[in-house]
Amino acid sequence: MNLQSNDFELFGVPEQFAQDLGRIDERWKDLQREAHPDRFAAQGAAAQRIAMQWSVRINEAYKRLKDPLKRAAYLCELRGSPIDPENNTAMPATFLVEQMEWREALEEARSIEDVDRLEGELQVARRDTVERVRRMLDDENDPRAAAQQVRALMFIERFAHDVEGRAEQLGQ
Repeated sequence: MNLQSNDFELFGVPEQFAQDLGRIDERWKDLQREAHPDRFAAQGAAAQRIAMQWSVRINEAYKRLKDPLKRAAYLCELRGSPIDPENNTAMPATFLVEQMEWREALEEARSIEDVDRLEGELQVARRDTVERVRRMLDDENDPRAAAQQVRALMFIERFAHDVEGRAEQLGQ
């Protein structure tokens, strides 16, 4: 294992958005076995600390690779287009219009059916956005455009929590 390896290299998977999640799970288990501090007990405290650091590094990489949003953001960063959501809020204009429409729909939601309809729209938008991210990163190698879509996906995830809150208010 090399500390300079990126997450994809560490896990021995292609540096792309589309991943075999089962393979990532298997590799995580293998890496954790290799780096488990108990394996280094006979080598002393320093070796165990290093093994613990490796274990933390492996877990961080695993979380990034398993989560589509984190994996996409990481790939954008590796390819020179960091997401930087605090300072860069650029998103496609059509998505900004859609955001406003969703916000209005949430404010106007008076029934569980209204919220369910909005949740359905969000699920479709999430699926479509993830597919655009995959295409932009894996097929077109356009991390800048993908970064915009990742920011849109971040909004969708946050907004989904607002929708869940509205459903709870309505007694679902």
